[in-house]
Amino acid sequence: MINRVLIRLKIIQIVYAYYQNGSKNLDAAEKELFFSLSKAYDLYNYLLMLMVALTNYAQKRIDAAKAKLAPTVEELYPNMKFVENKFISQLGMNKQLLDFVSVQKRSWSNDEDFVKSLYEKIIVSDIYKEYMASDDNSYEADREVWRKLYKTFIFNNEDLDAFLEDQSLYWNDDKDVVDTFVLKTIKRFEEKNGANQELLPEFKDEDDQEFARRLFRRAILNCDYYRHLISENTRNWELDRVAFMDVIIMQCALAELLSFPNIPISVSLNEYVEIAKVYSTAKSGAFVNGTLDGIVKELKKEGKLVKN
Repeated sequence: MINRVLIRLKIIQIVYAYYQNGSKNLDAAEKELFFSLSKAYDLYNYLLMLMVALTNYAQKRIDAAKAKLAPTVEELYPNMKFVENKFISQLGMNKQLLDFVSVQKRSWSNDEDFVKSLYEKIIVSDIYKEYMASDDNSYEADREVWRKLYKTFIFNNEDLDAFLEDQSLYWNDDKDVVDTFVLKTIKRFEEKNGANQELLPEFKDEDDQEFARRLFRRAILNCDYYRHLISENTRNWELDRVAFMDVIIMQCALAELLSFPNIPISVSLNEYVEIAKVYSTAKSGAFVNGTLDGIVKELKKEGKLVKN
Protein backbone atom coordinates (compact mmCIF):
# COMPACT_ATOMS: atom_id res chain seq x y z
CA MET A 1 0.00 0.00 0.00
CA ILE A 2 2.80 2.39 0.89
CA ASN A 3 3.93 3.69 -2.48
CA ARG A 4 6.88 5.82 -3.50
CA VAL A 5 4.83 9.01 -3.47
CA LEU A 6 4.21 8.55 0.25
CA ILE A 7 7.77 7.35 0.86
CA ARG A 8 9.23 10.52 -0.69
CA LEU A 9 6.95 12.72 1.38
CA LYS A 10 7.82 10.91 4.62
CA ILE A 11 11.54 11.09 3.88
CA ILE A 12 11.36 14.84 3.35
CA GLN A 13 9.51 15.22 6.64
CA ILE A 14 12.02 13.08 8.56
CA VAL A 15 15.07 14.72 6.94
CA TYR A 16 13.62 18.14 7.81
CA ALA A 17 13.08 17.02 11.43
CA TYR A 18 16.59 15.49 11.51
CA TYR A 19 18.15 18.92 11.02
CA GLN A 20 15.60 20.82 13.10
CA ASN A 21 15.88 18.73 16.27
CA GLY A 22 19.67 18.73 16.23
CA SER A 23 20.10 15.16 17.48
CA LYS A 24 21.87 13.97 14.29
CA ASN A 25 21.30 10.30 15.19
CA LEU A 26 20.94 8.67 11.77
CA ASP A 27 19.83 5.24 13.04
CA ALA A 28 17.16 6.79 15.27
CA ALA A 29 15.93 8.95 12.40
CA GLU A 30 15.69 5.90 10.12
CA LYS A 31 13.63 4.07 12.75
CA GLU A 32 11.36 7.11 12.95
CA LEU A 33 10.95 7.01 9.17
CA PHE A 34 9.76 3.41 9.15
CA PHE A 35 7.57 3.96 12.20
CA SER A 36 5.97 6.91 10.41
CA LEU A 37 5.33 4.74 7.34
CA SER A 38 3.77 2.04 9.53
CA LYS A 39 1.38 4.64 10.94
CA ALA A 40 0.21 5.38 7.41
CA TYR A 41 -0.70 1.71 7.09
CA ASP A 42 -2.56 1.94 10.40
CA LEU A 43 -4.57 4.80 8.92
CA TYR A 44 -5.45 2.64 5.91
CA ASN A 45 -6.92 -0.01 8.20
CA TYR A 46 -8.62 2.59 10.39
CA LEU A 47 -10.42 4.10 7.39
CA LEU A 48 -11.58 0.66 6.28
CA MET A 49 -12.97 0.20 9.79
CA LEU A 50 -14.87 3.50 9.50
CA MET A 51 -17.19 2.00 6.86
CA VAL A 52 -17.98 -0.89 9.18
CA ALA A 53 -18.50 1.52 12.09
CA LEU A 54 -21.02 3.56 10.07
CA THR A 55 -22.97 0.39 9.29
CA ASN A 56 -22.89 -0.73 12.92
CA TYR A 57 -24.17 2.67 13.98
CA ALA A 58 -27.05 2.37 11.49
CA GLN A 59 -27.97 -1.01 13.03
CA LYS A 60 -27.83 0.54 16.49
CA ARG A 61 -30.27 3.26 15.40
CA ILE A 62 -32.65 0.64 14.04
CA ASP A 63 -32.48 -1.38 17.27
CA ALA A 64 -33.12 1.73 19.37
CA ALA A 65 -36.13 2.70 17.26
CA LYS A 66 -37.66 -0.77 17.58
CA ALA A 67 -37.19 -0.68 21.36
CA LYS A 68 -39.22 2.52 21.74
CA LEU A 69 -42.41 2.34 23.76
CA ALA A 70 -44.55 2.98 20.71
CA PRO A 71 -42.53 2.44 17.54
CA THR A 72 -44.04 3.31 14.19
CA VAL A 73 -44.67 0.70 11.51
CA GLU A 74 -41.65 2.07 9.61
CA GLU A 75 -39.52 1.70 12.74
CA LEU A 76 -40.73 -1.85 13.32
CA TYR A 77 -40.13 -2.87 9.71
CA PRO A 78 -37.25 -0.70 8.47
CA ASN A 79 -35.48 -0.95 5.14
CA MET A 80 -32.49 -3.14 6.05
CA LYS A 81 -30.60 -2.73 2.79
CA PHE A 82 -27.89 -0.44 4.17
CA VAL A 83 -27.11 -2.53 7.27
CA GLU A 84 -27.23 -5.78 5.31
CA ASN A 85 -24.85 -4.51 2.63
CA LYS A 86 -22.93 -7.56 1.37
CA PHE A 87 -19.66 -5.71 0.81
CA ILE A 88 -19.64 -4.33 4.37
CA SER A 89 -20.54 -7.75 5.79
CA GLN A 90 -17.51 -9.19 4.01
CA LEU A 91 -15.27 -6.29 5.11
CA GLY A 92 -16.43 -6.62 8.72
CA MET A 93 -15.29 -10.25 8.90
CA ASN A 94 -12.05 -9.75 6.96
CA LYS A 95 -9.32 -11.70 8.75
CA GLN A 96 -6.58 -9.16 8.15
CA LEU A 97 -8.73 -6.28 9.37
CA LEU A 98 -9.81 -8.23 12.46
CA ASP A 99 -6.15 -9.01 13.17
CA PHE A 100 -5.38 -5.29 12.99
CA VAL A 101 -8.18 -4.49 15.44
CA SER A 102 -6.97 -7.21 17.79
CA VAL A 103 -3.32 -6.09 17.75
CA GLN A 104 -3.79 -2.32 17.66
CA LYS A 105 -6.76 -2.24 20.06
CA ARG A 106 -8.15 0.57 17.91
CA SER A 107 -11.79 1.08 16.96
CA TRP A 108 -14.36 3.80 16.35
CA SER A 109 -16.48 2.78 19.36
CA ASN A 110 -15.24 5.71 21.46
CA ASP A 111 -15.88 8.21 18.68
CA GLU A 112 -19.58 7.65 18.13
CA ASP A 113 -20.35 11.38 17.95
CA PHE A 114 -18.19 11.71 14.85
CA VAL A 115 -19.62 8.52 13.32
CA LYS A 116 -23.14 9.82 14.02
CA SER A 117 -22.50 13.17 12.33
CA LEU A 118 -21.03 11.48 9.26
CA TYR A 119 -23.88 8.96 9.09
CA GLU A 120 -26.48 11.74 9.21
CA LYS A 121 -24.86 13.42 6.23
CA ILE A 122 -24.86 10.15 4.31
CA ILE A 123 -28.55 9.31 4.84
CA VAL A 124 -29.80 12.59 3.40
CA SER A 125 -27.71 12.21 0.25
CA ASP A 126 -29.03 11.22 -3.17
CA ILE A 127 -26.49 8.38 -3.29
CA TYR A 128 -28.00 6.81 -0.18
CA LYS A 129 -31.64 7.44 -1.19
CA GLU A 130 -31.17 5.99 -4.67
CA TYR A 131 -29.44 2.93 -3.25
CA MET A 132 -32.14 2.28 -0.67
CA ALA A 133 -34.88 2.62 -3.30
CA SER A 134 -33.14 0.38 -5.85
CA ASP A 135 -34.24 -3.18 -6.56
CA ASP A 136 -30.65 -4.17 -7.35
CA ASN A 137 -29.55 -6.35 -4.44
CA SER A 138 -26.33 -7.61 -6.03
CA TYR A 139 -22.94 -7.68 -4.36
CA GLU A 140 -21.64 -5.39 -7.10
CA ALA A 141 -24.28 -2.75 -6.29
CA ASP A 142 -23.47 -3.01 -2.58
CA ARG A 143 -19.76 -2.54 -3.27
CA GLU A 144 -20.33 0.31 -5.71
CA VAL A 145 -22.47 2.34 -3.31
CA TRP A 146 -19.65 2.29 -0.79
CA ARG A 147 -17.16 3.39 -3.41
CA LYS A 148 -19.43 6.37 -4.11
CA LEU A 149 -20.09 7.10 -0.43
CA TYR A 150 -16.40 6.94 0.42
CA LYS A 151 -15.44 9.23 -2.45
CA THR A 152 -18.18 11.71 -1.55
CA PHE A 153 -18.14 11.77 2.26
CA ILE A 154 -14.77 10.45 3.46
CA PHE A 155 -12.35 11.50 0.72
CA ASN A 156 -11.44 15.22 1.08
CA ASN A 157 -13.46 15.57 4.30
CA GLU A 158 -11.92 18.47 6.23
CA ASP A 159 -13.73 17.58 9.47
CA LEU A 160 -12.41 14.03 9.26
CA ASP A 161 -8.91 15.31 8.44
CA ALA A 162 -8.94 17.46 11.58
CA PHE A 163 -10.34 14.60 13.65
CA LEU A 164 -7.63 12.21 12.46
CA GLU A 165 -4.91 14.77 13.08
CA ASP A 166 -6.03 14.88 16.70
CA GLN A 167 -5.77 11.09 16.82
CA SER A 168 -2.19 10.97 15.53
CA LEU A 169 0.30 13.60 14.44
CA TYR A 170 1.63 11.08 11.93
CA TRP A 171 -1.63 11.21 10.00
CA ASN A 172 -1.45 14.92 9.29
CA ASP A 173 -0.35 14.61 5.67
CA ASP A 174 -1.17 10.98 4.93
CA LYS A 175 -4.88 10.89 4.30
CA ASP A 176 -4.98 12.14 0.70
CA VAL A 177 -2.65 9.34 -0.37
CA VAL A 178 -4.22 6.68 1.86
CA ASP A 179 -7.72 7.53 0.57
CA THR A 180 -6.69 6.46 -2.92
CA PHE A 181 -5.65 3.07 -1.56
CA VAL A 182 -8.92 2.58 0.31
CA LEU A 183 -10.81 3.24 -2.92
CA LYS A 184 -8.53 0.80 -4.74
CA THR A 185 -9.23 -1.79 -2.03
CA ILE A 186 -13.00 -1.39 -2.40
CA LYS A 187 -12.70 -2.03 -6.16
CA ARG A 188 -10.53 -5.12 -5.57
CA PHE A 189 -12.99 -6.88 -3.24
CA GLU A 190 -14.66 -9.99 -4.67
CA GLU A 191 -17.52 -11.80 -2.98
CA LYS A 192 -16.02 -15.25 -3.63
CA ASN A 193 -13.00 -14.42 -1.44
CA GLY A 194 -15.10 -14.02 1.71
CA ALA A 195 -13.14 -13.32 4.90
CA ASN A 196 -9.88 -14.20 3.12
CA GLN A 197 -10.01 -11.25 0.74
CA GLU A 198 -6.50 -9.80 0.73
CA LEU A 199 -6.06 -6.20 1.76
CA LEU A 200 -3.20 -4.21 0.29
CA PRO A 201 0.15 -5.13 1.89
CA GLU A 202 2.07 -2.52 3.87
CA PHE A 203 4.81 -2.52 1.21
CA LYS A 204 4.33 -3.78 -2.33
CA ASP A 205 7.69 -5.53 -2.16
CA GLU A 206 11.14 -5.38 -0.58
CA ASP A 207 12.30 -2.99 -3.31
CA ASP A 208 10.14 -0.22 -1.90
CA GLN A 209 11.50 -0.76 1.61
CA GLU A 210 15.05 -0.64 0.25
CA PHE A 211 14.16 2.46 -1.78
CA ALA A 212 13.05 4.20 1.41
CA ARG A 213 16.13 3.19 3.39
CA ARG A 214 18.62 4.00 0.65
CA LEU A 215 17.07 7.33 -0.34
CA PHE A 216 16.91 8.50 3.26
CA ARG A 217 20.52 7.59 4.04
CA ARG A 218 21.88 9.04 0.79
CA ALA A 219 20.02 12.32 1.38
CA ILE A 220 21.70 12.68 4.77
CA LEU A 221 25.16 11.21 4.14
CA ASN A 222 25.77 13.13 0.89
CA CYS A 223 24.24 16.33 2.21
CA ASP A 224 27.34 18.50 1.68
CA TYR A 225 27.67 17.56 -1.98
CA TYR A 226 23.98 18.09 -2.72
CA ARG A 227 23.95 21.46 -0.99
CA HIS A 228 27.06 22.46 -2.92
CA LEU A 229 25.25 21.67 -6.18
CA ILE A 230 22.22 23.67 -5.01
CA SER A 231 24.37 26.64 -4.00
CA GLU A 232 26.23 26.62 -7.34
CA ASN A 233 22.96 26.66 -9.28
CA THR A 234 20.95 29.11 -7.20
CA ARG A 235 21.53 32.33 -9.10
CA ASN A 236 21.55 35.55 -7.12
CA TRP A 237 20.65 33.67 -3.93
CA GLU A 238 22.77 32.79 -0.94
CA LEU A 239 21.87 29.29 0.25
CA ASP A 240 20.87 30.58 3.69
CA ARG A 241 18.25 32.81 2.01
CA VAL A 242 16.55 29.90 0.29
CA ALA A 243 13.52 28.46 2.14
CA PHE A 244 14.85 25.59 4.28
CA MET A 245 12.10 23.27 3.09
CA ASP A 246 13.13 23.96 -0.53
CA VAL A 247 16.70 22.98 0.34
CA ILE A 248 15.51 19.72 1.93
CA ILE A 249 13.25 18.91 -1.05
CA MET A 250 16.10 19.48 -3.52
CA GLN A 251 18.54 17.56 -1.32
CA CYS A 252 16.21 14.52 -1.40
CA ALA A 253 15.57 14.97 -5.12
CA LEU A 254 19.30 14.94 -5.89
CA ALA A 255 19.76 11.84 -3.73
CA GLU A 256 17.15 10.08 -5.86
CA LEU A 257 18.46 11.39 -9.19
CA LEU A 258 22.01 10.25 -8.44
CA SER A 259 21.31 7.00 -6.56
CA PHE A 260 18.59 5.29 -8.60
CA PRO A 261 19.60 4.85 -12.27
CA ASN A 262 16.37 2.98 -13.07
CA ILE A 263 14.10 5.91 -12.15
CA PRO A 264 13.66 8.32 -15.10
CA ILE A 265 14.80 11.89 -14.48
CA SER A 266 11.37 13.28 -15.42
CA VAL A 267 9.65 11.07 -12.82
CA SER A 268 11.93 12.24 -10.00
CA LEU A 269 11.73 15.91 -11.00
CA ASN A 270 7.94 15.89 -11.30
CA GLU A 271 7.47 14.22 -7.91
CA TYR A 272 9.63 16.72 -5.99
CA VAL A 273 8.27 19.77 -7.79
CA GLU A 274 4.74 18.68 -6.85
CA ILE A 275 5.81 18.22 -3.22
CA ALA A 276 7.35 21.72 -3.25
CA LYS A 277 4.10 23.21 -4.57
CA VAL A 278 2.09 21.69 -1.72
CA TYR A 279 4.46 21.72 1.24
CA SER A 280 6.63 24.81 0.78
CA THR A 281 6.07 28.42 -0.35
CA ALA A 282 3.86 29.69 -3.17
CA LYS A 283 6.87 30.15 -5.46
CA SER A 284 8.68 26.99 -4.46
CA GLY A 285 7.40 24.79 -7.28
CA ALA A 286 8.89 27.00 -9.99
CA PHE A 287 12.04 27.67 -7.93
CA VAL A 288 12.75 23.99 -7.24
CA ASN A 289 11.96 23.06 -10.84
CA GLY A 290 14.32 25.69 -12.26
CA THR A 291 17.15 24.92 -9.86
CA LEU A 292 16.99 21.14 -10.28
CA ASP A 293 16.74 21.51 -14.06
CA GLY A 294 19.96 23.53 -14.06
CA ILE A 295 21.73 20.98 -11.85
CA VAL A 296 20.59 18.07 -14.04
CA LYS A 297 21.92 19.76 -17.19
CA GLU A 298 25.27 20.40 -15.50
CA LEU A 299 25.54 16.83 -14.17
CA LYS A 300 24.70 15.40 -17.59
CA LYS A 301 27.35 17.58 -19.22
CA GLU A 302 29.92 16.32 -16.70
CA GLY A 303 28.86 12.71 -17.21
CA LYS A 304 27.83 12.38 -13.55
CA LEU A 305 24.15 11.61 -14.18
CA VAL A 306 23.62 8.40 -16.11
CA LYS A 307 20.29 6.61 -16.40
CA ASN A 308 19.65 3.07 -17.61
